[in-house]
Amino acid sequence: MRKIPLLATLTLAASLLAVPPAQAADFPFQNPALPVEQRVDDLLGRLTLQEKLGLLHQSQAAIPRLGIAYHKNGTEALHGVGWSNHLNDNWSQKFASGTVFPQAVGLASTWDPELIKRVGSAVGDEVRGYNDADPVLWGLQVWAPVVDLLRDPRAGRNEEGYSEDPLLTGAVSTAYGKGLQGDDPVYLKTAPVLKHYLAYNNETNRGTSSSNLTPKLKHEYYEQAFKAAISANAATGVMASYNLVNGRPNHVNPDLATTVRSWTDKTLYNVSDAWGPYALTELEKYYDNKPEAFAAVLKAGLDSYTIDDSNAAPLAEHLTAALDQGLITVADVDRAVRNVLTIRTRLGHFDPDGGPYKKITKDVINSPANQKLNREAAGRASVLLRNSGALPFKEPKSAAVVGPLAGTLYRDWYGGKAPYQVTPVDGIKERVGDVSTGAGLERIALKHLDSGKYLTATGTGANDNAALIDTAPTAASQWDLTDWTGGVSTLRNAGNGKLLGGDWRSLDTDDADPDGWYVQQQFALEAQSDGSYLIRYAGYETVEGWYGLPDPYVTVAADGTLGLAPKAQAAKFGKEIVSDGVAAAAAQAAKAEVAVVVVGSHPFVAGREFHDRANLQLGAGQRRLIEAVRKANPRTVVVLETSYPVVVDAPNLLWTTHAGAETGHAVADVLFGAVNPAGRLTQTWPAGDSLPDIYNYDLAKTGMTYLYGKGKPLYAFGHGLSYTTFGYQGLTVQGGKVSVKVTNTGKVKGDEVVQLYTHQRESRFKQPVKQLRGFQRITLNPGETRTVTFTLKKSDLAVWDYTRGKWAVESATHDVLVGSASDKIRQSTTLRVSGETIPVRDLAKTTRAMDFDDYAGVTFADETKAGGDAVEGSAGDWISFTGASFGSRFTAGVSSVSGGSLELRSGSPTGALLGTVQVPATGGIYQWGTATATVKAGSGSLYLVFKGDLRIKDFALAR
Repeated sequence: MRKIPLLATLTLAASLLAVPPAQAADFPFQNPALPVEQRVDDLLGRLTLQEKLGLLHQSQAAIPRLGIAYHKNGTEALHGVGWSNHLNDNWSQKFASGTVFPQAVGLASTWDPELIKRVGSAVGDEVRGYNDADPVLWGLQVWAPVVDLLRDPRAGRNEEGYSEDPLLTGAVSTAYGKGLQGDDPVYLKTAPVLKHYLAYNNETNRGTSSSNLTPKLKHEYYEQAFKAAISANAATGVMASYNLVNGRPNHVNPDLATTVRSWTDKTLYNVSDAWGPYALTELEKYYDNKPEAFAAVLKAGLDSYTIDDSNAAPLAEHLTAALDQGLITVADVDRAVRNVLTIRTRLGHFDPDGGPYKKITKDVINSPANQKLNREAAGRASVLLRNSGALPFKEPKSAAVVGPLAGTLYRDWYGGKAPYQVTPVDGIKERVGDVSTGAGLERIALKHLDSGKYLTATGTGANDNAALIDTAPTAASQWDLTDWTGGVSTLRNAGNGKLLGGDWRSLDTDDADPDGWYVQQQFALEAQSDGSYLIRYAGYETVEGWYGLPDPYVTVAADGTLGLAPKAQAAKFGKEIVSDGVAAAAAQAAKAEVAVVVVGSHPFVAGREFHDRANLQLGAGQRRLIEAVRKANPRTVVVLETSYPVVVDAPNLLWTTHAGAETGHAVADVLFGAVNPAGRLTQTWPAGDSLPDIYNYDLAKTGMTYLYGKGKPLYAFGHGLSYTTFGYQGLTVQGGKVSVKVTNTGKVKGDEVVQLYTHQRESRFKQPVKQLRGFQRITLNPGETRTVTFTLKKSDLAVWDYTRGKWAVESATHDVLVGSASDKIRQSTTLRVSGETIPVRDLAKTTRAMDFDDYAGVTFADETKAGGDAVEGSAGDWISFTGASFGSRFTAGVSSVSGGSLELRSGSPTGALLGTVQVPATGGIYQWGTATATVKAGSGSLYLVFKGDLRIKDFALAR
């Protein structure tokens, strides 16, 4: 195998730090007057192979001989400029301190694409501003937006996505992406990349779990959010996700080179997620060696490898080996490099003056205009979930504002550090003269029952530990307990103000807040039948394979040393309440004219990237606080600040996500009526924790999301209240237009989000309960009426016909439904669509096994590592094909390690036996053979029942 010459490697490393000299347009690729394609062709022809390989890395070395500057991919810009990694500081994480907008799920809750485009534009400006200040640190390819559909509210990255609905997600991501990249027809302000392709909505085992996608749901649901933004040219590529789909890792998903690129005539620049290419050999064990894996990544359609921080040498080594072994060609490398250069050219990297967006300077960062926009966005994102009449407040003279989120704001993993904070207390104090406040927490002492000593913080330094010291509670052995969500809490020491942490199996108290990748400040106090408590450690590193200590608990060794060990060794503690912040908050509320309880989640605790939530419950302490304050003051409003759905019962309930620096202003604006709330939920809030397996992505079977859910949720998709009321009348459908009159029937100006849904009554295929087809957020004065018109094309009603592998519009009657939420339909009519009737399925033709009508027990698998899907089953599993006709000569493409058989049955898995097909051992799951048999011909429903372990990719029943 040819090795990279040492001199080339050293030159590559040295050039990372080189600063290219200023040059005029000496080469055609530097000439802005030439077409982008011509410029890219010229530059590509000037590059050496080693320079090309370096451009396939996330950290791209400068090329001084051509005047090309260093470039880094992947500035995080999900809801403001978040963070990046610095080449010249050991690749350390550096946070921005610009405008922090509401979390992504909050932005989407505005249902306002025009606003979101303005937000995206402001973020794009600030990316340019940071790039102006430090172009090495702040690259212009931004990894945002996240368009993963929020199929399951327990998924840890809920805060990063927009909606469970593909149309809404597509509209929001298109708006944000267009804002990020600007309106120039050629040049890009920034280059947005959509995260994460495809069907990625669980964090537990995210690198080894496989999302089971039927062809129908893949085309109709999971692809659509990505397709919308790409086809609108609102993004310049996608990032591959960590998970597998139907048994194949998404980092080698052939869709990246085919399907995704078919959605646009623009050049896309697709990237890997961090470490993703290495997962193919080290975690997923999908390939035997790195040259094979890295070659497969390139051929699948990824153009950039996010690996090894700033060190591109290993990538060059693996791809060079792949070239030597004939796994890829130089043409494969050139194709990917062309994609890189196209986007970099459009970013102005090769223009002598840096292109038209180079004029944006650091002065835009956290500008007054952006602060104003931030406040507007946070207010428009707020969702009034319930209101018994307490809101809006009518100029109260006093207020009690209590709760763990009343007086502080928290950064999230993909957010920057806010340069200032307006908390809910701050916002309310601007309107009320007499405001009392408090966190409403229990201050407790934890007494080790065997020794009688208390859990104590040992000091105030940077490396303080926790130990059993005090024999009576002092400040150092008192802890403010915050029960966040899902039973996970934090414990802040009253003496040094720091949090209890699990310091790699010991305990410490030297962190101000939960933060970082391994959040070690998480514990759960588990009550025992004898009144004692066990303290379970819930730090994020416990899910890592190397941690090697499942289910860790706080323990006490014979010498009194504290540590973490399995539950069987857990120490028992007594929980003593030193002071009751809940009672104090209730007392404050009783004296105030109104009370506001601000509760919710911490963005780093109990649910975040790499960690799904166990349930949807608000912490017990926060629930007690709500109940106590409500009992003390009936004019209590609960402000719920979370990154995801949480089950909360309160008659006056306002939801906001963690909404950035202007959270407090936005909350106060809504509470006091300066903003009439019109945010709407973008996902279903289930009524409880009876949810299906988080790994099951088949919505049609699980009933997840409003599309297929038939039960009554806590709050429905699209739900949100207003301080005014709206009437609907005169729904008409004519000529591809749906029109309805909407009137503000209340006494104050307000926004309504008018939502259009349809339901197809008759179909060859299972249809959603209803499906969003359009929405408009409109503003109406009292008494004002407006006609809202939606475009509804016939093609919008197409379904994926998996019997023929194409889109089809069926002849059917559709319910046309208009309302203010998916469960609040105000007007309805019907539309008869003239289309086609799906023909009887002719199984005499070769049929893909994945194109079944129904299934049970089977796994969706990869036909080969390069492409194709198959069905894998064991004894008793089955797939069925309905509305079919079939002959007697059965032929199937099969694979099996040990051999087995297929039973063909009529009508049901246990119906009349039509024949048995023996499947011989083929030598492996990717070794395909042919199984044949003569069976009884027929029509109707055909069931293929698995006997033994085998895979089937296709079959035919010839006549």
